[in-house]
Amino acid sequence: MMRWLWILVLCVSWPVQAEEAKPLAEDPVVEQRLIKIAEEMRCLVCQNESLAGSRADLAEDLRREIRAQIRQGKSDQEVMAFMVSRYGDFVRYRPPVKPTTWLLWFGPFLLLALGVGVLWRVLRQRNRAALEPTLSPEQKKQAEALLRDPS
Repeated sequence: MMRWLWILVLCVSWPVQAEEAKPLAEDPVVEQRLIKIAEEMRCLVCQNESLAGSRADLAEDLRREIRAQIRQGKSDQEVMAFMVSRYGDFVRYRPPVKPTTWLLWFGPFLLLALGVGVLWRVLRQRNRAALEPTLSPEQKKQAEALLRDPS
């Protein structure tokens, strides 16, 4: 009996969890341009998601701002320049190569080269240590005695 009651409660409460459907795009051309621009931009909250795919509130606001600028007749480059001027190069997935972003572009390669250099040096020192004989004084005397008298 209790099981049927729970099933009834779930069936009745299921529609309560439904959300209102979002309206379709008013202008498909604007939406296509928005998606094209937003895929080139990083969500400032999520940071690993594009602005087009993020569900954060700030991402919604930024997409609304991009839509407004597109409707004002601005080009994609102008919209991108506006966002970069407001939020910096970090908002772009592919920031331009300039002195302020050199570390961002070349830092990983420098760290890799540094790591390889340290690894090479450690392995070289380890090989040298392995080649050096570590004999006790008694073993040294025995070795010298064997070298003097081969028979």
